[in-house]
Order: sequence, then C-alpha cells, then structure tokens
Amino acid sequence: MKGQVRWVGLGFFGILAACGEPPPSEPSLRAVLVQSAVAASAPETSREVITGEVRARHEADLSFRVGGKLLERRVDAGSEVRPGQILARLDPRDVQLGAAAAQAGMSAAAAELGLAQADYRRAQDLRSKNYISASALDARRAALDAAEAKAAQAQAQARVADNQAAYATLRADAGGVVTAILAEPGQVLEAGAPVLRLARGSEREVLVHVAESRLRTMAVGTAVEVRPWADPNRHYAGQVRELSPAADPTTRTYAARVSVPEADQSLPLGATAVVLASGGEQGQFRLPLPAVVRQEGGAKVWVVAPDGTVAPRPVEVAAFHQDVAIISAGLGPNDRVVVAGAHTLTAGQKVRPVEAGAPVTLDVAR
Repeated sequence: MKGQVRWVGLGFFGILAACGEPPPSEPSLRAVLVQSAVAASAPETSREVITGEVRARHEADLSFRVGGKLLERRVDAGSEVRPGQILARLDPRDVQLGAAAAQAGMSAAAAELGLAQADYRRAQDLRSKNYISASALDARRAALDAAEAKAAQAQAQARVADNQAAYATLRADAGGVVTAILAEPGQVLEAGAPVLRLARGSEREVLVHVAESRLRTMAVGTAVEVRPWADPNRHYAGQVRELSPAADPTTRTYAARVSVPEADQSLPLGATAVVLASGGEQGQFRLPLPAVVRQEGGAKVWVVAPDGTVAPRPVEVAAFHQDVAIISAGLGPNDRVVVAGAHTLTAGQKVRPVEAGAPVTLDVAR
C-alpha cells in the first residue's frame, strides 16, 4: 500500500513539472508593409499639368508723355486698333498755353537777334573809319553771338512745347487689341502713368506659374502641349520660351511663358489654357513619402532581402511631390521597400513583409 502511494506521488509531481516547462516557441516576426519597386515605377504617360492664362507675345502699357487731366478715352477693352489711331486725349489747354509761351519767347529772341546783327554791322562800319576801338567791335560781336544762341535756345524750347502739345493725344504705335483699361476720364495722370494695355500682333503665349518642384520639367526650350480649357479636345504644340530666374515673393512660384506658334481663335487673349509637360520620371520610381528616411548623408530607404532581413540603402530623390517621392537612383527592379514604419527598423532585423494592397488578415497567436 505504501509503495502504491509513493508511485502516485511521483507521477503527480512529474505531471506538475511537465506543466511548468512549456516547449520553446519561435519568436514572432514583426510585420512590415512593403511595396515593390516595379509597381512604384512611374508610367510613361505621366504628365505635369499646369494651368495658365493666354497672353500676347508682345504687349505694352501705353501712357502719355506729359501729365494732365484725362479728357476722353476712345477705346475699350477688346477693341482692335490700327497704327496711328487716337486712343485717348488729355485736356490740352495747359500744353497749348505752354506752346504759345514758347512761340512768344522765340519771337522775342528773333527780335533781339536782329538788333544785335544791326549793331554789329554799324560797329564794323565805324571801325573801318577808325571811329571806335577794336574792343568796342569785339563787344558788339559777343552780343551778336549771345543773341544767336538765345534765338537757337528759344527755337528748341518752342519745338519741345509743340511736341508736348502733340503728346496730349495718345496714339497707337502699332496695330493690336486693347486687353486692359487702366485709367478713366476725369483722372489726373502723371507723365508715364499707364492708361491702357495693348497686345500687339497675333502671336499667342500661355503665362503659367511653376512651383519649385516642377522647374526641372519646365526648362527653357522644353516641348509641351497646350489645351484650351474651353475645348480640351484641341491640342497645340508649344515650347517654353522664358522662365523667370527669381520666384515671386508672394506666391513663391516662377513665371514661365510658353509660346504657341499655331494658336488660333480657340486661344483668345485672357482665356484659360492647360500646359502639359512630361513628368520627367521615366525609369524612376514613385514611393510614398514615409518610405524615405532623411538621415545624415542624404536620403535612405529600407529594403527587404529575400531572407526577410532589412537593410538601409542610400537613394537619390529627384523630387518631392504632395504625397510621393520620385527616386532617380539607388533602386532596382523587384526591390521591395518598406513603406511604413521605416524609421523604427534596425539593420539586419528579420521581418515578415506584407505587400501593400494585400487583404488584411487576423494575426492572433492562440
């Protein structure tokens, strides 16, 4: 009986020992979201789309060369004008009075010149008879020279006054279309104050404002495509003609002009047009912004090796967009990149990669 109790006790303690030492299990691997570099490759049809305004190739703000009160304006926005056509007039009374005063001054100078010439001739005659000294003749000669200079000055002033009287009438220096009115009758204008804007010729351009991240795709000479906003089925070949070297201080964008040599009535002045430029990302890769880690020495991504370990890899970033980064170097086809939580990984860490877009599964250890 005692022997049976001893064996039962030993068996009970054996069971307890077995329950207290569970078999070792493999450590759980951290799941990371990955994306294939092949899937991230930018499509060849990717385009940068920039909206702009149709403008004339040559346009200028016209103004009066003299100041005064704007008496009338004979054209409105959209008016077609011909060379020499009267566009606006100032109140001419002040400039006419100035011209009359200049003419009177010229007449007075002419009279003084005539008197000086007569005095000099008499002095010459008296000198020939030795009635006056040589110094007296020289004085008459000096007076004649001064009168001649004064007469020339008066004539020049009269011509300037005549020109100013003509400047009270604003004429078109070339044919074109009035695109903006900048002054109204009744305003008192300074010399050079713009009155209206004239677009000369028929050549059209599209003015766009380019963000800093898109400068690479809008370099001078780049071929682009232009589409009218009102008729997107029409296509025009364009070329970037001009790119501002400095950003606008308010919008922080760069003004660019796209020439459209074959523009027609479907691209009227002031209309909205869309400029499509090549994205410049062929052969490059798009990755979500969290996939790129900024560290000392440049940008890096974490690549998952076939054995499930991760390692950082330096890459070159061509551009950062709103939600993606364009990788130009450092990645190859079929590379799997960690796109979430990359900043918490360590080199050589073993992970369980989960492809982005894969169905969600419940991973609960029971």
